[in-house]
Amino acid sequence: MAFKLIESAQKRWRAVNAPHLVALVRAGATFVRGKLVERPEESPTIGGKSKAA
Repeated sequence: MAFKLIESAQKRWRAVNAPHLVALVRAGATFVRGKLVERPEESPTIGGKSKAA
């Protein structure tokens, strides 16, 4: 029974095609549409103005 469950699940699994990026993901890197976001906004803008201004 377990073998059949695992076998059916494997059909839906996606292979890791970029193993060099796995370490980045584990470290908390953010990807948007497949591109690495190097410096995400730390304080979002409100009404077109930043909080610091």
